[in-house]
Amino acid sequence: MAIYPIRTFPDPVLSMPASNVMEFDADLARLVEDMFETMYDAPGVGLAAPQIGIPKRLFVADAGDGPFVMANPEIVETSGKWKFEEGCLSVPGRYWMIKRPDYARAEGLDVDGNPVTYEGDELMGRVLQHEIDHLHGKLLLTRLPQRVRRVALAELRDEALGHRRV
Repeated sequence: MAIYPIRTFPDPVLSMPASNVMEFDADLARLVEDMFETMYDAPGVGLAAPQIGIPKRLFVADAGDGPFVMANPEIVETSGKWKFEEGCLSVPGRYWMIKRPDYARAEGLDVDGNPVTYEGDELMGRVLQHEIDHLHGKLLLTRLPQRVRRVALAELRDEALGHRRV
């Protein structure tokens, strides 16, 4: 098992749509194990393959009801609204109030290529949406209101350049 370094903003792999997982084999199973180890070490509740530099439609998560994996997932249903403070392993130490649907249902494949469905409200619904956003090349920054996003991007840019905002 291995712990991968987590890619952080503005790494370009985080803004590229990922490609479908095509092979469900021992290599994929090993990658999933490594992703779980990386996620728990971070610590986080979800980790998408692009966050470790692998542009595949794959994520692992554990929203408190046990670990699960989804390959080639899609959100098929959402409802309600829930505003909640959200963070991301690829934007470490930053949290913003983000409004998303409260409930989400996603369909995809497990590590063996079998169909799976996961659904939930509040944290589980948010984890599904957040991780699938990563697979579309979207960070939580894209979910921020325009004014808040502008300020956040400026702060992140200044931080990357070693500047401090006063």
